[in-house]
Amino acid sequence: MPKYLLKVNYTAEGAKGVLKEGGSKRRAVAQGLAESVGGKIESFYFAFGDTDVYAIADVPDAASAAAVALTVASSGGATTRTTVLMTPEEVDAACKKSPLYSAPGR
Repeated sequence: MPKYLLKVNYTAEGAKGVLKEGGSKRRAVAQGLAESVGGKIESFYFAFGDTDVYAIADVPDAASAAAVALTVASSGGATTRTTVLMTPEEVDAACKKSPLYSAPGR
């Protein structure tokens, strides 16, 4: 199943919710969200700095990952940035492909 890195930042309202309900509740909500699209949360960590939460999710496909991101964004409590993660074997397969390309000006 494809893996995605979710970088989550809480809005002021979202941060108030975390203060009220705690971090474990947010992790449980994230797990339920992933399960609702046929996936699971592999890891979930709060962090200091420019990102509030880092989560790695296994979800069936890009449409499911987009549905998760849209659902979170539409809540108004947080924003997300989603990154597709690849295994070393997937990179090996990419290295064996021979796409045609011409650099600009060549």
